[in-house]
Amino acid sequence: MAGSLESLVVGKVIGDVVNMFTPAAEFTVHYGSRQVANGRMIPPSAAVDKPKVQIHGHRLSSNLYTLVMVDPDAPSPSEPTLREWLHWIVVDIPEGCDATQGREVVPYMGPQPPTGIHRYIFTLFKQKAAAMSGTLPPETRSNFSTRQFAAGNGLGPPVALVYFNSQKERTNRKH
Repeated sequence: MAGSLESLVVGKVIGDVVNMFTPAAEFTVHYGSRQVANGRMIPPSAAVDKPKVQIHGHRLSSNLYTLVMVDPDAPSPSEPTLREWLHWIVVDIPEGCDATQGREVVPYMGPQPPTGIHRYIFTLFKQKAAAMSGTLPPETRSNFSTRQFAAGNGLGPPVALVYFNSQKERTNRKH
């Protein structure tokens, strides 16, 4: 776990998106056969469809989780004036299940980095409330704040986080 936090500090995920936290849960994110790992490069074409997000644990548990996906590098890493760009919110995900068992508050939007290498961050929060029925989508996807969303919904610090990098793909033009 210490190594995973170190990569989050080096990648400036801790700082730009969340504060330092103590990992207290485990989850995996897969785009097809590609597992998301901190700093791994995944092209936008491989992330068009929503990923399979599996929260590890016991299915008999009553714990529920909230998943937030953001891009803190919009529109460009050198000038992130739209930080954070919201890509997905799913609430009420039961422990031991995948995100399809939760309630999608903001529909999934795949990576569309216009320039530079962007970080796409999946942050998992353990819910204190039994259900997040009052969670409303934000008015816009731009300038979202994972920290403010967590505070406004009584979520506390993250319990797990993973991110990948992506950049615009070259198009092959035939002359």
